[in-house]
Formats: sequence, structure tokens, C-alpha cells
Amino acid sequence: MERTVIIFDQLTYRYPATAQPALEGISLTISAGEVVLLIGPSGSGKSTLLRTLNGLVPHFTGGKISGQVSVAGHNPVALGPSHMARITGMVFQEPESQFVVDVVEDEIAFALENSGVAREEMHSRVDSVLNQLGITHLRSRAIHTLSGGEQQRLAIASALVMQPSLLVLDEPTSQLDDDNASHVLDAVVKLNHELGLTVVISEHRLERVLPFATRVVELAHGQLKADSQGQRQDRQASPQAGRERTPEAFGRAAADTPTRLLVSGLCAGYGTRDVLRDLSCTVSRGEIAALMGPSGSGKTTLLRCIMGLTQPRQGTIVVNGRSISGRDTADIASDVAYLPQNPGALLFADTVMDELNITRRNHGLAPFDAPGAAALLSQLGIGHCASAYPRDLSVGERQRAALGAVVAAQPLLLLLDEPTRGLDAGSKRALADVLRRFAQSGAGVLLVTHDHALVELCASRVMYLTGGSVGGAAPGTIPSGARQ
Repeated sequence: MERTVIIFDQLTYRYPATAQPALEGISLTISAGEVVLLIGPSGSGKSTLLRTLNGLVPHFTGGKISGQVSVAGHNPVALGPSHMARITGMVFQEPESQFVVDVVEDEIAFALENSGVAREEMHSRVDSVLNQLGITHLRSRAIHTLSGGEQQRLAIASALVMQPSLLVLDEPTSQLDDDNASHVLDAVVKLNHELGLTVVISEHRLERVLPFATRVVELAHGQLKADSQGQRQDRQASPQAGRERTPEAFGRAAADTPTRLLVSGLCAGYGTRDVLRDLSCTVSRGEIAALMGPSGSGKTTLLRCIMGLTQPRQGTIVVNGRSISGRDTADIASDVAYLPQNPGALLFADTVMDELNITRRNHGLAPFDAPGAAALLSQLGIGHCASAYPRDLSVGERQRAALGAVVAAQPLLLLLDEPTRGLDAGSKRALADVLRRFAQSGAGVLLVTHDHALVELCASRVMYLTGGSVGGAAPGTIPSGARQ
């Protein structure tokens, strides 16, 4: 049975001298181990709600509060921030405002010293969180010399050293570049996976956090607007509202540019570690190009660079004749569909048809009518699933439903990251058929996979990623039937 960590019961709060409540009638429960993304426009009440979890609201803000809030069985309204610091670890978007001393190790130990923790236990805890956050090498550094991402990880370490039941992050990556944001979020996800830590995070740049969230909660005007259970990844909206390529799902006349993807001289990595080194590759119109290579070789990093989720250190990426430089992920997603390793992360609507139309609305396209949705789903081999709840489908059906969700906006390039996990042989053949039809329509496909059987079924060319760059296939790694 899941343990409940957070309970909001008809929580209402009004700041001093204001008529409109900042929070109104919030009722919500969050279980142990969830990663909850809190979204909503500025002024919707996100920060206010987060601050009730450690008692900053109402203890530091004043005002009037009613209803109930509970964290791990504790009442923040009654106990206040000093007590709740042991229960709720809080990290803000400006970590420097939280620091009280000058050196990394001293900052982490500060709260323990104030709580009277024995010195031996204090040293053990400090060593542990430095290791968990990957900042052991920073322990003697002056805080003012740290990068933004390093400061955020220090702030998280300072919160975690108290061994809280809950980690709360308010816009933690809003002032970070993509590399530093990735480091911070990777650290949070690692803590969630390894410690089962419950995380609530508010963030406006949704493309950064959505892949990691197990649940999305939306506020509007201080009220709970939506609560989406289950993992998801955002299908980004396109600024090109009203754009339509063709009424057909896979039978459209795609643009005439012969090269769907051009990558030249790409270098990328994380921190001081280089992952991609002078990588160059292409995907042509109508081609299914498979990218293979050992785990950790940078295959997913390449896909993230193409989508604008990771910023390369140098190099050029061009999609359908247009550079991605200076474009955000939402804009890139108007031409590129990305199916991550866990396609279930994309499924959160009530029906499969709703999944398709959410994508289309987000890209400024008219929703499918019943015949239009039926045509796409039929080509995916799940025509009978239009009104089905996506999470009730089989693994293979969910995979194809997620594929339908990303191609519903009729992209020119499709990126797939290990799409056959959990699929049986029949489902793999069905997926290969879909990819061939997609390529035949004029789109390009870049298929990241370890699955030799899928490569044999549909790849028209195989590339091998090793040492940070792409070369020919390594001997003995590619099935003999794959064309190279």
C-alpha cells in the first residue's frame, strides 16, 4: 500500500490586505516516491502552495489560512519552518539567497550543527550527500566560485543533509543553461530512484522536467485545474499556428528538401565530460537510418541535441534545411517528432484519439475528425483503439499509440530511442511496417536501437557511434541482412 506523504484538504489562503485568495479549496494527496511537476501561469499560486509545505506560508507571510495541510504526518501551519526543515527540504530558484557561510562543506554542515547532531554523524551525513549530488570535488570550494548548476546542487545537498521526507524545488532551473539544468535534474532523479525521495517541483520550462515527472498538477487562479496521473513527456506546442502540410497522415507530399537531418562537427557533453566529439551524420528523405553503439556512447545525447534539450558545445544541426540554432524545443518540435525510451511517458489523456488531438492542438493544427484519426490509427495497426484508455492497452499497442501521438502533427523527421523495449516479435514487425510507411511518405527516420532484429526488418542504413563520433558499423555487430 502506498504511503501518503502530502495531504491538502480544502486548503485556502489569502495574503494580508488582499481580497482574492492566492489558494482556494486545494484538495490533493501525493504518495511517497512520486515526482510531481506543478505547473501554471505566473500568479497561479504555485510558489504559495509550495511554501505551505514547510510553513513559510503563513508564518513568514502572515495572512489567513484555512483547511488542512500535512507533510509526513506533520502540520506545517502549527509547527512552522524551523521544525519543518527536518521534514521538507526546500530549494529556491536563487540558491545564493539560502547560503549563510562561505565554503561548500561548511554550508552543508550548518543546519546539522544548529540541530545539535553529533560530530561523527554530521561528517557521515555531509560525506553522503556530497557523494549523492556528485559534488565531492567541491567540498572545499568557496561558494561564490561555483557555477549556477553547482550552486543549485549545493542547495539541494544542504536540504537533503537533514534527511527530509520531501524535496521541494521552486523553479530550480529557470536561471540555468541547458547543461547545468540537466545536471541538477539528473541529480534529483537519481535521488528519487535510489532513495525513493518524494519530489515536488515547480517549473515553467516544461521540456526540461516533463520527461522525469510521474505526475503533473496544474493550478490556475489559485485553484486546482488538472491532475494528470502517470508519467508523461510534453508534446511541445509550435508557434506556427494553423500550419497544415496535408490532410493525410502518412500519404502527404513532404517538403522537397532531400536531407531531413544534417549534423556536422557536433561536440557535446556534460560538465567536463565530452560525450560527442566532432560527430557528423545525415538522414535523407525517405530513409530509415539506424544508430547503434554501446550504452553510454552518446546516442540519446545526440537525440537531445537535435531536439534542443541539450546545447552542444559546437557544431551545426540542420532539420529540413533550417538550422536549429536559436530555436527553442517547441519550435523544433514543429518539424521533429521524438519518441523517448519509455513511450508510456507520452500517454496521459483519457482516450487514444485524445492523445492524437492534444498533439495537434499543441501545434496549432485542427483536431482530427473521426475518419482522420481512424486513418492514422489504422496505419499504426490500432484502428480499434481510438476510444480506448491508453494505459489499458498492451505494451505493443501503447508503443504504437505513443508513436501516433508524436506523428499526429505530421513531422518531417522522426527520432526513436530504443523503441522495442518490451515488444514481442509480432509487435516489432508491426512497428517496422509503420516506420517503412512513414519513410515512404517522404519523412526521415533516425532509429537509436540495440535491437538487431528491428534493424534487419527496416533499416536502410546503419551507423555506429563509438568514441563520440559516427563511423561504419563495427564488425560482427550488425545483422547480415541490414543494408549499410
